[in-house]
Amino acid sequence: MKIKNLAILFSGNGSNLENLYLHLHNKIFDGMKINIPLALSSRRDAYGIKRCEYLNLKCEILSSKDYKDKSVEEYDARLIEILQSYNIDLVVLAGFMRILSDRFCQTFCALNIHPSILPLFKGSNAIIESYQSDMKIAGVSVHFVSKELDSGILVEQDIIHKIEGESLESFEARIHSLEYKIYPKAILKVLSKCKI
Repeated sequence: MKIKNLAILFSGNGSNLENLYLHLHNKIFDGMKINIPLALSSRRDAYGIKRCEYLNLKCEILSSKDYKDKSVEEYDARLIEILQSYNIDLVVLAGFMRILSDRFCQTFCALNIHPSILPLFKGSNAIIESYQSDMKIAGVSVHFVSKELDSGILVEQDIIHKIEGESLESFEARIHSLEYKIYPKAILKVLSKCKI
């Protein structure tokens, strides 16, 4: 049986991290077992670290603050070193608030989830920009990570229909609910169709 090792990178709340772990870790899909031996946070105060403790998931911390006077390449060199020590096959970004270098993208296959219908509303304000737009739909995209922000090849997209008068909080909750549904599906699609 093939075993695929995934690492989840995060910077914040960790709700996608927890969802992925519960849906994929130690589960078998079409003769392929998913193992998630590692999560990594770019922030020491990220709530996702507590989620890792609760899940009994090993969590490394590689703080962006420790590298604020250094280059992206220096941070990524250490990140690559950590991930390689766990024999990671696929890197999954779940709210990881860093742009990754060419070297990282050439070393690992990585996926990211973004709360908009890309190529619309790139960047960290996607949910509010989507909410405030005149569009009648909103959605979620999963894409391969590239050196350019939110611009890698798309793997999966899905939509929700906007509700007139809906609060931002309700809209955001529906976007996150869609993320929890689409991300495990996209990961399995990539693992089964790509030579990873």
